[in-house]
Amino acid sequence: MASIRQQLTMFVPAHAAAELEHVRSIVDPVQSSLIPAHITLCREDEIVDFSSIRQRLQHLAFPPITLTFGAPEVFLGHGLILHCIEGEQAFLQLREYILASDNIKIQRPHLTLAHPRNPKASGNSLAAAASLSNPLQISFTSIYLIEQEGTSPWRVLETYVLLKNR
Repeated sequence: MASIRQQLTMFVPAHAAAELEHVRSIVDPVQSSLIPAHITLCREDEIVDFSSIRQRLQHLAFPPITLTFGAPEVFLGHGLILHCIEGEQAFLQLREYILASDNIKIQRPHLTLAHPRNPKASGNSLAAAASLSNPLQISFTSIYLIEQEGTSPWRVLETYVLLKNR
């Protein structure tokens, strides 16, 4: 039986994703085919009591979150990542609200361009990612509960919108 993973994520909105998706398809076509550009909000080990989390998500009182990302960096061999350089506090506050605690593991928002667990693609290089805007500012407007079965692409199960006027 294939393992099933669920997590909460925030996808890069379509109007901001074209540039990222082009680079991701070159530097890691495997990862690009599994999941669109995103930041992980809560990993599967953090959402074990999803009924309580769902209640909080259904009553979100948060505006969209704007994060700024720096230049691409190499990590763990051939991984490529964009670290958040501004806006992390809003991300942390949203995590604390969703998980109903300020005693949670530290998770830094980032965009993974190439994942080191995948085979290194022929186009995987910092030079290939150098075309991205730097700094790159993105406003995230929705939270998604997503699921992956085995090694299949991730799929969206539920969507929760961050509203400006709440």
